[in-house]
Amino acid sequence: MSGVVVHLPQGSGGAVGGEPHGDAVTLRLGPGEVARFGRGGSKTIPVELRLDDPAISRLAGEIRVTDDHWQLTNHSTTHSYLVENPEGAGEYLRVPPRRVGAPIPFEFSRVVLPTRGDVTISFQVFAPDHIYLDPEAMGVPWGNSTVTAYSLNETARYFLVLVTLCEPRLRDQSRVAVPTTPQIVERLRGHLTCGELTARAVSSHIDYLAEEKLRISVPDVHEPGKGDRRNGKREEIVGLALRFGLVREEHLALLPPLAGAGGRERQAAR
Repeated sequence: MSGVVVHLPQGSGGAVGGEPHGDAVTLRLGPGEVARFGRGGSKTIPVELRLDDPAISRLAGEIRVTDDHWQLTNHSTTHSYLVENPEGAGEYLRVPPRRVGAPIPFEFSRVVLPTRGDVTISFQVFAPDHIYLDPEAMGVPWGNSTVTAYSLNETARYFLVLVTLCEPRLRDQSRVAVPTTPQIVERLRGHLTCGELTARAVSSHIDYLAEEKLRISVPDVHEPGKGDRRNGKREEIVGLALRFGLVREEHLALLPPLAGAGGRERQAAR
Protein backbone atom coordinates (compact mmCIF):
# COMPACT_ATOMS: atom_id res chain seq x y z
CA MET A 1 0.00 0.00 0.00
CA SER A 2 1.49 3.33 -1.05
CA GLY A 3 -0.91 5.35 1.06
CA VAL A 4 -4.50 6.35 1.69
CA VAL A 5 -6.79 9.22 0.76
CA VAL A 6 -8.91 10.82 3.49
CA HIS A 7 -11.89 12.85 2.28
CA LEU A 8 -14.25 15.05 4.28
CA PRO A 9 -17.25 15.86 2.05
CA GLN A 10 -18.43 19.41 1.55
CA GLY A 11 -20.76 20.66 4.28
CA SER A 12 -19.40 18.33 6.96
CA GLY A 13 -17.89 21.11 9.03
CA GLY A 14 -14.27 20.49 8.12
CA ALA A 15 -11.36 22.86 7.76
CA VAL A 16 -7.64 22.59 7.29
CA GLY A 17 -5.11 25.37 7.65
CA GLY A 18 -7.72 28.05 8.23
CA GLU A 19 -9.97 27.18 5.29
CA PRO A 20 -13.66 27.98 5.84
CA HIS A 21 -15.84 25.46 7.63
CA GLY A 22 -17.94 23.33 5.34
CA ASP A 23 -15.43 23.08 2.50
CA ALA A 24 -14.48 19.64 1.24
CA VAL A 25 -11.08 18.48 2.52
CA THR A 26 -8.82 15.83 0.99
CA LEU A 27 -5.64 14.53 2.63
CA ARG A 28 -3.13 12.11 1.12
CA LEU A 29 -1.07 10.07 3.57
CA GLY A 30 1.86 7.78 2.88
CA PRO A 31 3.16 4.89 5.02
CA GLY A 32 4.21 6.13 8.46
CA GLU A 33 2.18 9.35 8.22
CA VAL A 34 -0.53 10.33 10.71
CA ALA A 35 -3.59 12.56 10.44
CA ARG A 36 -5.36 13.71 13.61
CA PHE A 37 -9.04 14.60 13.62
CA GLY A 38 -11.30 16.42 16.06
CA ARG A 39 -12.54 19.87 17.00
CA GLY A 40 -9.02 21.20 17.48
CA GLY A 41 -8.11 24.20 19.57
CA SER A 42 -5.86 27.13 18.68
CA LYS A 43 -2.20 26.14 18.64
CA THR A 44 -2.30 23.72 21.55
CA ILE A 45 -4.28 20.94 19.85
CA PRO A 46 -3.58 21.02 16.11
CA VAL A 47 -5.59 18.66 13.91
CA GLU A 48 -5.31 17.94 10.21
CA LEU A 49 -9.03 17.20 9.86
CA ARG A 50 -11.25 19.61 11.78
CA LEU A 51 -14.74 18.41 12.72
CA ASP A 52 -16.85 21.26 14.02
CA ASP A 53 -19.30 19.79 16.55
CA PRO A 54 -19.38 20.38 20.33
CA ALA A 55 -19.87 16.66 21.00
CA ILE A 56 -16.58 15.79 19.30
CA SER A 57 -13.40 15.96 21.38
CA ARG A 58 -10.75 18.50 20.54
CA LEU A 59 -8.48 15.55 19.75
CA ALA A 60 -10.95 12.82 18.82
CA GLY A 61 -8.61 10.36 17.17
CA GLU A 62 -6.01 9.72 14.53
CA ILE A 63 -5.38 7.76 11.36
CA ARG A 64 -2.02 6.06 10.93
CA VAL A 65 -0.91 4.50 7.65
CA THR A 66 1.29 1.40 7.64
CA ASP A 67 2.83 -0.52 4.76
CA ASP A 68 -0.19 -2.77 4.15
CA HIS A 69 -3.20 -1.23 5.96
CA TRP A 70 -4.30 1.77 8.01
CA GLN A 71 -5.17 2.05 11.68
CA LEU A 72 -7.68 4.09 13.65
CA THR A 73 -7.08 5.32 17.19
CA ASN A 74 -10.05 6.54 19.27
CA HIS A 75 -8.98 9.16 21.85
CA SER A 76 -12.50 9.59 23.22
CA THR A 77 -13.10 8.29 26.74
CA THR A 78 -16.86 7.89 26.25
CA HIS A 79 -17.80 7.41 22.57
CA SER A 80 -17.25 4.54 20.18
CA TYR A 81 -16.64 5.28 16.50
CA LEU A 82 -18.03 3.27 13.62
CA VAL A 83 -16.05 2.33 10.52
CA GLU A 84 -18.52 1.32 7.82
CA ASN A 85 -17.87 -0.48 4.57
CA PRO A 86 -20.20 1.38 2.15
CA GLU A 87 -19.91 -1.51 -0.30
CA GLY A 88 -20.28 -4.32 2.23
CA ALA A 89 -24.06 -4.57 2.67
CA GLY A 90 -24.03 -3.21 6.21
CA GLU A 91 -20.57 -4.46 7.21
CA TYR A 92 -18.92 -2.30 9.88
CA LEU A 93 -16.40 -2.23 12.72
CA ARG A 94 -16.90 -0.55 16.10
CA VAL A 95 -13.80 1.10 17.55
CA PRO A 96 -14.36 1.47 21.33
CA PRO A 97 -13.17 4.39 23.50
CA ARG A 98 -9.39 4.60 24.06
CA ARG A 99 -8.71 1.88 21.46
CA VAL A 100 -5.26 2.38 19.95
CA GLY A 101 -4.32 1.35 16.42
CA ALA A 102 -7.39 -0.67 15.40
CA PRO A 103 -6.52 -2.18 11.97
CA ILE A 104 -9.08 -1.39 9.25
CA PRO A 105 -9.38 -3.96 6.42
CA PHE A 106 -11.84 -2.19 4.11
CA GLU A 107 -10.81 -0.71 0.78
CA PHE A 108 -13.53 1.96 1.16
CA SER A 109 -14.37 3.14 4.68
CA ARG A 110 -16.69 5.69 6.22
CA VAL A 111 -15.66 6.78 9.72
CA VAL A 112 -18.75 7.91 11.64
CA LEU A 113 -18.62 9.96 14.86
CA PRO A 114 -21.68 10.52 17.09
CA THR A 115 -23.00 14.05 17.67
CA ARG A 116 -25.73 15.63 19.78
CA GLY A 117 -27.80 16.43 16.73
CA ASP A 118 -29.80 14.13 14.49
CA VAL A 119 -27.04 14.09 11.87
CA THR A 120 -23.75 12.30 12.46
CA ILE A 121 -20.41 13.57 11.19
CA SER A 122 -18.42 11.29 8.95
CA PHE A 123 -15.46 11.23 6.61
CA GLN A 124 -14.20 8.71 4.09
CA VAL A 125 -10.93 6.82 3.85
CA PHE A 126 -9.83 5.21 0.59
CA ALA A 127 -7.06 2.61 0.60
CA PRO A 128 -6.43 2.34 -3.14
CA ASP A 129 -3.42 0.07 -3.19
CA HIS A 130 -4.68 -3.14 -1.63
CA ILE A 131 -2.43 -5.79 -3.12
CA TYR A 132 -3.63 -9.10 -4.55
CA LEU A 133 -1.26 -11.96 -5.37
CA ASP A 134 -1.10 -13.31 -8.87
CA PRO A 135 -3.17 -16.54 -8.61
CA GLU A 136 -0.68 -18.30 -10.88
CA ALA A 137 2.09 -17.52 -8.41
CA MET A 138 0.39 -19.08 -5.38
CA GLY A 139 2.78 -21.44 -3.64
CA VAL A 140 5.81 -19.58 -4.94
CA PRO A 141 8.13 -18.15 -2.24
CA TRP A 142 7.10 -14.62 -1.23
CA GLY A 143 10.22 -13.09 -2.71
CA ASN A 144 9.26 -14.33 -6.17
CA SER A 145 5.53 -13.57 -6.09
CA THR A 146 3.98 -11.25 -8.66
CA VAL A 147 1.41 -8.64 -7.70
CA THR A 148 -1.12 -6.99 -9.98
CA ALA A 149 -0.26 -3.65 -11.57
CA TYR A 150 -3.86 -2.42 -11.24
CA SER A 151 -5.56 -3.51 -8.04
CA LEU A 152 -9.28 -3.60 -8.87
CA ASN A 153 -12.02 -5.09 -6.72
CA GLU A 154 -14.59 -6.55 -9.13
CA THR A 155 -17.27 -6.56 -6.41
CA ALA A 156 -17.00 -2.79 -5.79
CA ARG A 157 -19.31 -0.11 -7.14
CA TYR A 158 -16.43 1.71 -8.82
CA PHE A 159 -15.86 -1.43 -10.92
CA LEU A 160 -19.52 -1.37 -12.02
CA VAL A 161 -19.00 2.25 -13.07
CA LEU A 162 -15.88 1.19 -14.98
CA VAL A 163 -17.74 -1.61 -16.77
CA THR A 164 -20.54 0.82 -17.67
CA LEU A 165 -18.03 3.25 -19.13
CA CYS A 166 -16.55 0.47 -21.27
CA GLU A 167 -19.85 -1.19 -22.23
CA PRO A 168 -20.54 0.56 -25.57
CA ARG A 169 -17.14 -0.34 -26.99
CA LEU A 170 -17.26 -3.87 -25.63
CA ARG A 171 -20.60 -4.47 -27.33
CA ASP A 172 -19.83 -3.21 -30.82
CA GLN A 173 -16.12 -2.26 -30.85
CA SER A 174 -16.95 1.13 -32.37
CA ARG A 175 -15.48 4.48 -31.37
CA VAL A 176 -18.68 5.73 -29.75
CA ALA A 177 -18.63 8.36 -27.05
CA VAL A 178 -18.20 7.09 -23.50
CA PRO A 179 -21.35 7.29 -21.35
CA THR A 180 -22.10 10.52 -19.47
CA THR A 181 -22.73 10.65 -15.73
CA PRO A 182 -26.55 10.73 -16.13
CA GLN A 183 -26.34 7.79 -18.53
CA ILE A 184 -24.31 5.79 -16.00
CA VAL A 185 -26.81 6.56 -13.23
CA GLU A 186 -29.67 5.41 -15.46
CA ARG A 187 -27.82 2.30 -16.68
CA LEU A 188 -27.12 1.10 -13.12
CA ARG A 189 -30.53 2.01 -11.69
CA GLY A 190 -31.72 -1.58 -11.99
CA HIS A 191 -28.73 -3.02 -10.11
CA LEU A 192 -29.41 -4.33 -6.62
CA THR A 193 -26.71 -2.22 -4.98
CA CYS A 194 -26.94 0.87 -7.19
CA GLY A 195 -30.60 1.83 -7.12
CA GLU A 196 -29.84 5.01 -5.15
CA LEU A 197 -26.56 5.84 -6.90
CA THR A 198 -26.30 9.61 -7.47
CA ALA A 199 -24.54 11.62 -10.14
CA ARG A 200 -22.15 12.99 -7.50
CA ALA A 201 -21.25 9.45 -6.40
CA VAL A 202 -20.60 8.41 -10.01
CA SER A 203 -18.29 11.41 -10.51
CA SER A 204 -16.42 10.47 -7.30
CA HIS A 205 -15.99 6.90 -8.52
CA ILE A 206 -14.63 8.15 -11.85
CA ASP A 207 -12.15 10.45 -10.09
CA TYR A 208 -11.12 7.57 -7.82
CA LEU A 209 -10.56 5.26 -10.78
CA ALA A 210 -8.51 7.84 -12.66
CA GLU A 211 -6.42 9.20 -9.81
CA GLU A 212 -5.94 6.25 -7.47
CA LYS A 213 -6.66 2.96 -9.22
CA LEU A 214 -5.44 3.53 -12.78
CA ARG A 215 -3.17 6.52 -12.03
CA ILE A 216 -4.19 8.48 -15.10
CA SER A 217 -2.99 12.04 -15.53
CA VAL A 218 -5.22 14.28 -17.65
CA PRO A 219 -3.74 17.71 -18.44
CA ASP A 220 -5.69 20.78 -17.34
CA VAL A 221 -7.35 22.73 -20.13
CA HIS A 222 -8.74 26.24 -20.29
CA GLU A 223 -12.42 27.13 -20.14
CA PRO A 224 -14.82 25.82 -21.21
CA GLY A 225 -12.35 23.23 -20.04
CA LYS A 226 -14.04 21.51 -17.10
CA GLY A 227 -16.26 19.48 -19.40
CA ASP A 228 -13.39 18.84 -21.82
CA ARG A 229 -11.15 17.63 -19.02
CA ARG A 230 -13.87 15.38 -17.63
CA ASN A 231 -14.47 13.81 -21.04
CA GLY A 232 -10.74 13.35 -21.54
CA LYS A 233 -10.48 11.55 -18.22
CA ARG A 234 -13.27 9.16 -19.15
CA GLU A 235 -11.69 8.44 -22.53
CA GLU A 236 -8.35 7.68 -20.88
CA ILE A 237 -10.00 5.37 -18.34
CA VAL A 238 -11.82 3.40 -21.03
CA GLY A 239 -8.76 3.23 -23.29
CA LEU A 240 -6.48 1.90 -20.54
CA ALA A 241 -9.06 -0.56 -19.17
CA LEU A 242 -9.67 -2.08 -22.60
CA ARG A 243 -6.04 -2.12 -23.74
CA PHE A 244 -4.91 -4.04 -20.67
CA GLY A 245 -8.00 -6.25 -20.44
CA LEU A 246 -9.04 -4.90 -17.05
CA VAL A 247 -12.63 -4.96 -18.31
CA ARG A 248 -13.62 -7.77 -20.64
CA GLU A 249 -16.78 -8.95 -22.35
CA GLU A 250 -17.61 -11.38 -19.54
CA HIS A 251 -17.79 -8.46 -17.10
CA LEU A 252 -20.90 -7.20 -18.92
CA ALA A 253 -22.82 -9.87 -16.99
CA LEU A 254 -22.33 -7.72 -13.87
CA LEU A 255 -24.62 -5.04 -15.33
CA PRO A 256 -28.43 -5.11 -15.35
CA PRO A 257 -29.92 -6.57 -18.56
CA LEU A 258 -30.37 -4.09 -21.37
CA ALA A 259 -33.96 -3.21 -22.13
CA GLY A 260 -34.98 -5.09 -25.27
CA ALA A 261 -31.62 -6.84 -25.44
CA GLY A 262 -33.24 -10.16 -26.37
CA GLY A 263 -35.02 -8.61 -29.32
CA ARG A 264 -31.86 -6.99 -30.64
CA GLU A 265 -29.92 -10.23 -30.34
CA ARG A 266 -32.59 -12.14 -32.26
CA GLN A 267 -32.58 -9.46 -34.96
CA ALA A 268 -28.80 -9.65 -35.23
CA ALA A 269 -28.98 -13.45 -35.56
CA ARG A 270 -31.09 -13.04 -38.67
